[in-house]
Amino acid sequence: MILVTTPTGRIGGQVLASLLDAGDAAGPVRVVVRDPARLAPQVRDRVETVTGSHADPDVMAKACAGADRVFWLVPPSLTADSVEGHFRAFTRPLVDAIQAQGVERVVAVSTLGRGVARHAGQISASLTADDEVRATGVHHRALCPPYLMENLLAQAAALREGGELAMAVPGDRVLRTCATRDIAATAARLLLDRTWTGQADVPLVGPDDLTPKGMARVVSEVLDRPVRFRPVDTEDQKAALLRYGATEAAAQGLADMMRALDDQDFYGAGVPVTPGTAPTGFRGWCEEVLKPAVLG
Repeated sequence: MILVTTPTGRIGGQVLASLLDAGDAAGPVRVVVRDPARLAPQVRDRVETVTGSHADPDVMAKACAGADRVFWLVPPSLTADSVEGHFRAFTRPLVDAIQAQGVERVVAVSTLGRGVARHAGQISASLTADDEVRATGVHHRALCPPYLMENLLAQAAALREGGELAMAVPGDRVLRTCATRDIAATAARLLLDRTWTGQADVPLVGPDDLTPKGMARVVSEVLDRPVRFRPVDTEDQKAALLRYGATEAAAQGLADMMRALDDQDFYGAGVPVTPGTAPTGFRGWCEEVLKPAVLG
């Protein structure tokens, strides 16, 4: 049995859809979800549902009973009192379930930066979570993308109304990207394969060699309207997050993450592209995903 966490999320939902499309090759699929009503009826009828949070030890114990493979993702939070504590709250129930329930394989969404990222907020916390899971000895694959293209969807209104692409990274330095569809496809492939063993990272680095300014040019061409890049100071970004209700810890973690990306450049030009795991190009993604979100 395969257990899917975050089945209504952007990545988890795509993973679940791929597993259901695989039919008998996937076998039984179980999901752990806070609100089963958020699952589409055609999905709800085809999966076993455990209601609750996968940060709850009792929920995870129930969800992992009889499951040999787990898709695992720590959902982002802007209201956590501690970035490290947030990741730990989700990691410990998984670790306990692995040890008690006999889970064989875990496919987890992680990040690039292992061995390089230091004091990098949510990135550092994610990499530490991987280490804690791996300490159980479970077969483990960490899916490691750089900057997610879907992050730009939060700027749809700014692109539509002001023609502005704002990012807290240098505008003239290459920023590697990845589409969530490629993360989900790789996750589903690994979950359907019962032969891999050991523990390893799986980089997912898209084919583009674009700077943020270059991304703005591509977006401008796709939308057929002027789009300019606007650099954002990390302290200004933090202040904006606090105004929108983020906790001090969450906002500081994101500020630390963006500073680390600037100082340590582990999403930059030196990272090799991996077309086998991340084939989606930025322009194609903008045509298929960003343009409809901006223009309707």
